[in-house]
Amino acid sequence: MQMTWRWYGKDNDDITLDHIRQIPGVTGIVWSLHDKVAGEVWEEARIKETMDYIRSKGFNGDVVESVNIHDDIKLGNENRDHYIDIYIDTIRKLGREGVKVICYNFMPVFDWTRTDLYKEAEDGSNALFYEKKLVDGINPREVADRILKGAAGKTMPGWEPERLAKLEELFDKYKDIDEEKLYENLQYFLERIIPVCEEEDVKMAIHPDDPPWPIFGLPRIIRSREHIRKFLSLVDSPYNGLTLCTGSLGSSADNDLPSIIREFSDRIHFAHIRNVKIFENGDFIETSHRAQDGNVDIVEVLKAYHEAGFEGYVRPDHGRHLWGEEKTCRPGYGLYDRALGVMYMWGVWDLLEKQKAEKAE
Repeated sequence: MQMTWRWYGKDNDDITLDHIRQIPGVTGIVWSLHDKVAGEVWEEARIKETMDYIRSKGFNGDVVESVNIHDDIKLGNENRDHYIDIYIDTIRKLGREGVKVICYNFMPVFDWTRTDLYKEAEDGSNALFYEKKLVDGINPREVADRILKGAAGKTMPGWEPERLAKLEELFDKYKDIDEEKLYENLQYFLERIIPVCEEEDVKMAIHPDDPPWPIFGLPRIIRSREHIRKFLSLVDSPYNGLTLCTGSLGSSADNDLPSIIREFSDRIHFAHIRNVKIFENGDFIETSHRAQDGNVDIVEVLKAYHEAGFEGYVRPDHGRHLWGEEKTCRPGYGLYDRALGVMYMWGVWDLLEKQKAEKAE
């Protein structure tokens, strides 16, 4: 596996590439032009500038997360071809600069939902938290307000102020979009872009819905083994693949993650690995990567990848906020717990490699 790290850029991340260089085994930086909203043109000069800087620090920039999808594409309205053309232009520019994987999602309105960005745990750390009862019984505008108040001034993908300002308008547009219609619009998008991806050698990797169930009456279509099977059949190409996020899918106890990895390993281009602890009432909190600390058995997850001969890109996903770093870091994206997660994953992987070598002797 190729270990990577999500980075928000020189002007938008308190963690520097010089910090990341000190974490053993991290060879790639997962990046984006984070000031770009969905549907904007990505300038070739800015792509090159970012890639040059990443390479100057000894990393590759093979993975972009994310190139977000404009709502007109998800809605399938008369403007979608315009925004798909812009997306294709971005794919070509990224491919020419050496990018190999684009992570994206097809979630309506919200990229992800949590009710508390800094829920305190028993050990004094804090983490992203989802309170099911609150989400089930609240107006989404109230959730947005709660999250923005706790965002410490950081812009978060999918929760940008300009999107939240037109929340009611977006909900009105999606009122007639059900699961099947969303699949149809996703298929249209994929049929347009995947031939370009094959030409440019850039793989698309869709991220699961987070959380993996419908919220606020909005459909969710990448949330289980069955949904993934249907998605991959929309355009049966190796360039149409997955970002397999254990935290998103793992928030539902119904998802057998090692089994899902084994079934779809040849279509997993990017892996987000994190742990969540699920409570009996359906709430969940993000916790350390250690298997015993949550409901996602990270050891078994890594065993599934190892058995599959996975050589793709991996990154530690959300971590807890440790030692007061919540005062400066982006929610879920502190330095310390993600670095601990990297070392935990390498420890498991190194043991699996050693066991494999011993069996071969």
